[in-house]
Amino acid sequence: MAVASEPAGKSPLNGWFVPNDIDGFFGLFVDNLCQLIVVIGLCPLIAGLPESIVVGRILPGIAVSLVAGNLFYAWQAHRLSKRTGKSVTALPFGVNTVSLFAFIFFILGPVYQETHNANLAWKVSLAAGFLGGVIEIVTSFFGDWLRRNTPRAALLSTLAGVAITFISLGFIFRIFNSPLIALFPALLVLIGYAGKIRWPLGLPTGFIAVVIGTVAAWALRGLHFAPMPKWPDSSLAFYPPVPIVGEIFSLLTDSHVWSYAVIFIPMAVLNVIGSIQNLESAEAAGDRFSTRSSLLVNGTSAVIGVFFGNPFAPTIYIGHPGWKAMGARSGYSVMNAVAVTFICLTGAMPFLLYFIPLEATLGILLWIGLIITAQAFQEVPKAHAPAVAIGFIPSLAVWSLQIIQTTLQKASPGYTLQQAAASFSPELFVSGMISLAQGFMFISIFFSAIIAKVIDRQWRAAGIWCLIASAASACGFIHAFVFTPDGGYAPAYFQKPGFGSDIPSGFDFALVYLAAAILLFAMQVFRPQEIEH
Repeated sequence: MAVASEPAGKSPLNGWFVPNDIDGFFGLFVDNLCQLIVVIGLCPLIAGLPESIVVGRILPGIAVSLVAGNLFYAWQAHRLSKRTGKSVTALPFGVNTVSLFAFIFFILGPVYQETHNANLAWKVSLAAGFLGGVIEIVTSFFGDWLRRNTPRAALLSTLAGVAITFISLGFIFRIFNSPLIALFPALLVLIGYAGKIRWPLGLPTGFIAVVIGTVAAWALRGLHFAPMPKWPDSSLAFYPPVPIVGEIFSLLTDSHVWSYAVIFIPMAVLNVIGSIQNLESAEAAGDRFSTRSSLLVNGTSAVIGVFFGNPFAPTIYIGHPGWKAMGARSGYSVMNAVAVTFICLTGAMPFLLYFIPLEATLGILLWIGLIITAQAFQEVPKAHAPAVAIGFIPSLAVWSLQIIQTTLQKASPGYTLQQAAASFSPELFVSGMISLAQGFMFISIFFSAIIAKVIDRQWRAAGIWCLIASAASACGFIHAFVFTPDGGYAPAYFQKPGFGSDIPSGFDFALVYLAAAILLFAMQVFRPQEIEH
């Protein structure tokens, strides 16, 4: 296809930047900002990491990871746009939220609690992050096969479940908690994007919303209707990325590292699957990117970041359709790389949050969550709507469980999730909720794929998906869990059969999925008739 020619007089920058890239930048930057807040807040608390490691080593390593990925995906979109003559939106890229929490709570924290050596905990997490990145690189060569053999409903419904719970529900409560600051900017975003409004002077909707929210916040503070934020304790300085390659390789034979293989291997595979889902989401929105090169850069960015001190894997983010609907192209990805690099290398993030309230930006993320959820229904065959809907349920289970855990921690410190499971049943069925939350993204894929294949009356394919779910259950990758001494729960990999216990084991679920597979294979042979409506 011939590349569309540019109108005379256009600046060369117009091939990279459009005004709506500012909208896209705000959304992606806020998302990345949230991950940086988690890193700064939880690493010292859970793993005892001092500021010299978090601010001086991990954040600069994150900058290296995100620069490598953001610039590639911007170039990838620009090249595809020139080749096709169409407007193309770069894939959003940032720190993987699921992997971030998994590494903090299941690798950094336990190593520190065992050894009381924060430096060792950090280096073990780096070695685990390196191995995870290598797994992602290897798996990228099979990405096209995974993408071809997984129903679109299974790929999109998982993302939609995450979007409607962790993005839309999570942020809308915070918006309504601060209506004078956050609600009008959020409504402005919804009106501007849903109505496709062109504002005076061509100002982007997201930019206007953030300015109005920031002005409102400072006006309320000036009138003493809202508290003034605390001035940051830290100071601005330059923190250059420092390589740490040799020490990572020296730890690859350490038993500490391989004892956490059950964490970093599933996380790496999950990262690849999530990236494939997001590539599918981008294609449904009209932008088809190379699966192999996209996944390869994803894994390579993780490895490069590890070499400079960042154990937390980056990933292709959910939300491409939202940024495309905003009109963002390649420039928003470049702008995000520049902004994140500045914050991570200068220690400027506390000062940024002092001047711009996070509440003023949340409407953008709310809109992105809504667009992703709507796309899951719009871009699959109409008959597959039930397959999309069932994929939401595991994400809802995780979200509900987090609400319960937070409530217990605040209302009754020391009251464990195990006690809640014993005392709240049968009203809440906490054990069942945890079984559905453990491995929730895989569970969503399995259920959506099974239902989609059954709707198409492809009995053998549905049976194969049941067998996969059975194997995953038996190995403890989904459903199986154990309560932990700190009051939470953790995956129970390769556990012994525990039939008849109060807590369903992975083998309980494996038997059920196996029985369903046998039924579906029998239906492939006997070909049941379809009910006529």
